[in-house]
Amino acid sequence: MTLLIEAIVVSHDSAHALPDCLAALAAAGCPALVVDNASTDGSADLAERLGARVLRLARNEGYGRANNAGARASEATFLLILNPDVVLEPDAPARLREAARLYPEAGLLAPRLVEPDGRLFFQARSLLSPYLRNPRGLPCRPAGDCCAPFLSGACLLVRREPFLAMGGFDPAIFLFYEDDDLCRRMIEAGRSLVHVHAAVARHGRGRSSGARPGRVYRSRWHLAWSASYAARKWRLPDPAPRLALVNCAKALLSLATGRRSLVERYAGSAAGALAAWRRQTALEREGLA
Repeated sequence: MTLLIEAIVVSHDSAHALPDCLAALAAAGCPALVVDNASTDGSADLAERLGARVLRLARNEGYGRANNAGARASEATFLLILNPDVVLEPDAPARLREAARLYPEAGLLAPRLVEPDGRLFFQARSLLSPYLRNPRGLPCRPAGDCCAPFLSGACLLVRREPFLAMGGFDPAIFLFYEDDDLCRRMIEAGRSLVHVHAAVARHGRGRSSGARPGRVYRSRWHLAWSASYAARKWRLPDPAPRLALVNCAKALLSLATGRRSLVERYAGSAAGALAAWRRQTALEREGLA
């Protein structure tokens, strides 16, 4: 019998976050498929012990590509895509399913995301939305269900078959902006993006993967590269030249002051922007081309 809903949780050295995430899904009666991106901390074994189905990837495929693999491995009508640092309230999956019934035109639905400090996360702008009249990203906090300009990829409900039919997340992106790109494609296809206020998810921002040497550099490399790639894909001004110049200067300044953590951050951004400028791909960098 086909499942109505299955959660897809992509893990990469996420053993510290998986117990709370999977326990919340179990309490909500939502089965989970953990797609493990070649973790070295026992995430896959832990997920199996906690009762999840596990798809083990031979290497780190990146966030969007791993979610696409999970979608292909699932047979559920709905996919609940969420980060391992997201903890759902017990009724959140049911409320999202009910919203999907009430708003059949919705391409993506997302819960009310609550940040660790208690603030509501609501994306008021994006690099891919120059047409939105909120250039400074002023706070926009809904009090109920509403259509949104963009939704965070931290937690999304989507119908599996249409998601796969449109190619899932863009497989050229290893990390960052894959959710903005998916939202833009849904909008271009005439589907709405719906914020479901009664469904609540608590987001432990930045806790999806464990700390390890070089992680900040790699993360910032992909953030800069993906910004350039996504902008060019949607025929928007390429931020790569500005990102490269600004972050090179910041990296040199940080080196002069001896702040190594900032050197790693800015050098990663500069290197990613320069790679995008030279048309190197993210998949080439990760050995996935």
